Amino acid sequence: MTEHEHVRVAVIGSGFGGLGAAVRLRREGVTDFVVLERAGTVGGTWRDNSYPGCACDVPSHLYSFSFAPNPDWPRTFSGQEHIRAYLEHVADVFGLRSHLRFDSEVKMMRWDAQQLRWEIETASGTLTADLVVSATGPLSDPKVPDVPGIDTFTGEVFHSARWDHDYDLRGKRVAMIGTGASAIQIVPSIQPDVARLTLFQRTPPWVMPRVDRAISPAERWLHRQLPFTTQARRGLLWGIRELQVQAFTKRPDQLGLVERLAKRNIARAIKDPALRAKLTPDYRIGCKRILLSNTYYPALARPNVDVVASGLARIDGSTLVGADGSEAEVDAIIFGTGFHVTDMPIAERVVGAEGRTLAETWKDGMRSLRGATAAGFPNWMTIIGPNTGLGNSSMILMIESQLNYLADYVRQLDVLGGRAALDPRPTAVDGWNHKVQERMKRTVWNTGGCNSWYLDANGRNTTIWPGTTTEFRNATRRVDLAEYDVLRAPEAPVAPAPGKSRTKKTVEAGA
Repeated sequence: MTEHEHVRVAVIGSGFGGLGAAVRLRREGVTDFVVLERAGTVGGTWRDNSYPGCACDVPSHLYSFSFAPNPDWPRTFSGQEHIRAYLEHVADVFGLRSHLRFDSEVKMMRWDAQQLRWEIETASGTLTADLVVSATGPLSDPKVPDVPGIDTFTGEVFHSARWDHDYDLRGKRVAMIGTGASAIQIVPSIQPDVARLTLFQRTPPWVMPRVDRAISPAERWLHRQLPFTTQARRGLLWGIRELQVQAFTKRPDQLGLVERLAKRNIARAIKDPALRAKLTPDYRIGCKRILLSNTYYPALARPNVDVVASGLARIDGSTLVGADGSEAEVDAIIFGTGFHVTDMPIAERVVGAEGRTLAETWKDGMRSLRGATAAGFPNWMTIIGPNTGLGNSSMILMIESQLNYLADYVRQLDVLGGRAALDPRPTAVDGWNHKVQERMKRTVWNTGGCNSWYLDANGRNTTIWPGTTTEFRNATRRVDLAEYDVLRAPEAPVAPAPGKSRTKKTVEAGA
C-alpha cells in the first residue's frame, strides 16, 4: 500500500461479507477500491476457525452466493476446508486478487468533515477513502472469559478460533469450556484421542440430528450440466426455512413439537438419567441457536468424558474448579466461549463526525439504519450490522440483501455528483430500531427464557432480525434519501469584493 493512497471505497475484511461487497462493487462498475485484510489470506471466520470437526450448520447450497453457485459441494453440510476453498475460488473467478491488501489490519479510521472522506490507518500504511464498507463480521474476535486464577495455569490454553495445531492432544487431560456450536463439533472430534475430557457446561444447548450425507457424483454432474437444478435445490432449502420463521418470531409455542423431538434425541443417546438431566435445557427451544450433531451426545456418554453442569468458577494451578465445587486436573484448556458480537472491537477504531468512536455511540447498545449505517458516521456502512443475524437460515441471504443496499448507496452518490456524503438522520435510525425492537418482544429469542449471546449487556437483542429474509431484502432494496442528510464539502473561500463582508459556505444538509 502506498503512502496516502486514495480510493473510492475501502472494504474491511475478506470473508463472505467483504468478498461479496468487492464482487458487487465491480458489477456496479466501481474498480477503484481495496479490500483491507488483517491476515495473510482470505476467508474470515472460515479461515480462523480450523478446529477439528469444524463445519457449517447451514446446507451447502444455501450457504453460498446466489451469483456464484457451486455444483461441486461434496456434502450437504460442508466442512471448513471446503467453505474456505470456495471463498478462495470466488476471489479468483471474480478478479479480486488485485484489490486485496493483506496484513493490513485497520488500526484507526477518522471522518474528515472538510474533505468528506475517511482517513484510515492500517498496519501496512495509511490511505483515504470516500466510502468505507466494514465487513469484519461478528464472529471474528474471540471472547475469553476472565477466569480467576487463569494466570496460575501452566498447561496449554487456546480459543477454538485460534486452534493450536502444533499441540498434540492425544493422551492429554483436556477441559472444554462452553457448549456452543464450536464445542459440539470439537468434543466428538477429540474425545477418542484424549485421556480424559471434562466439559464445563454453563447452559446445555438444544441439539437436533444432523441430516448430513455425501453428495453423489451423479448429483454433482447434474448440477454442472443443468445449472437450474442447483438453483432449484437452493430455492427449496430457502423456502423451507422461510416457512419456519413464524414459529420463531410470532408463535414460539409452536416450537413445542420440535422440543419433544429434541428430548427424544437426548434419550436415544444418553441412557444415564443423571447425565440426561444435565443435558436437558430448561428454556424454550430456539431461544439459543438450535445445534445440529449426531455425535455430540454419544461422545458425552463415553467413559472418558465428564460433564460439569455448573460452569467454570476458578483455576488453581492445574486444577479447574466448577461452580458446584467439582474439580478436574487438566493439561490443556480449550475455550469455546464465543466472540465479541455486541461489542465488536472494530467499533473502538471508528471515529465519526462528532469526534466520538462508534463504540462510544453504541455504549447503550448497537443501533443502525436498516442494519447498515449509523448516524454521525457518514459514508460508512457495515455488512452483518445490528439486528441482521438469523436464528434458522443462511446469513449469505442477509449479506446479499445488504449488498443490494450498498449498490444503491453508490448509485445515489453518483446521482448527487461532486463530493457528497450521506449521513443517516437520527430520527430515521430511531424509527427503524423502534420497529425492530417492538417486533422482537414476542420472538422466542426474547421470550424463551434463556440468556444468549444475541443479547447485549443491557439485555437488549441487537443481533437477530425478527422476520423473514424476504422482508429484509425488501427493506434494503434501495436507499431512501429522506432517511439521510446529504453532506457536501465546503467550497473554497472567495475573496470578498471591496467593501463587502467575507462569507463562508458551510456543509449543506437535507435530502
